[in-house]
Amino acid sequence: MLLALKDVTKSYYTDEMETRALSNISLTIERGEYVSIEGPSGCGKSTLLSILGLLDTPTSGAYLLNGTSVEGLQAAQRAAIRNREIGFIFQSFNLIGDLTVYQNVELPLIYRGVSKRERHRRVEEVLERVSMAQRARHYPAQLSGGQQQRVAVARALCGNPSLLLADEPTGNLDTLNGNSVMELLSQLHEGGATIIMVTHDRRFAGFAKRTIGLLDGRLDQETSTVEALL
Repeated sequence: MLLALKDVTKSYYTDEMETRALSNISLTIERGEYVSIEGPSGCGKSTLLSILGLLDTPTSGAYLLNGTSVEGLQAAQRAAIRNREIGFIFQSFNLIGDLTVYQNVELPLIYRGVSKRERHRRVEEVLERVSMAQRARHYPAQLSGGQQQRVAVARALCGNPSLLLADEPTGNLDTLNGNSVMELLSQLHEGGATIIMVTHDRRFAGFAKRTIGLLDGRLDQETSTVEALL
């Protein structure tokens, strides 16, 4: 088991009012799974992904990652685990405009203190893996949306994360580029990556092997690829 949530609840408080984004979420994800979290806007998908990615903490409940309880860690401890264990792919790419493709992918490794020689090896390897090696010296503004998302995937992969989190990775892409990115994620899963993807698009949710539905902050229904084909 890679991660487990037990009775996780997330509430926000303003003017003595409580808004509950998640209610008593319990689930487990095995190493090597490809899971989509599906539901309408405002159902709690991004909140759940933020907790899984240690960008946020639950109000109550337990979260185990690689057998370690992480819900009560301090911010610096969460940041250290994120840097080592988790790769993020965002809807808006989040590339730095005045850095080249190579430099964008390399940057997290610099923060981690990886040697220059090892950084070079890893960056070249992941850019080749996402078919962007020929664009290494280009800047984000010189790339299409689909190409920028491939660079974002490469950046997420460069640190060899235990878990890859994708938040609406096709949200800013047309159908053709969206399908291309989804095919890339499928290839990464076949290569052993553990992927959790948030989406509101059922077409793309179908790329995953397991789909978890959210509705009003609660687990709704769960299907596997086999079940969906029956």
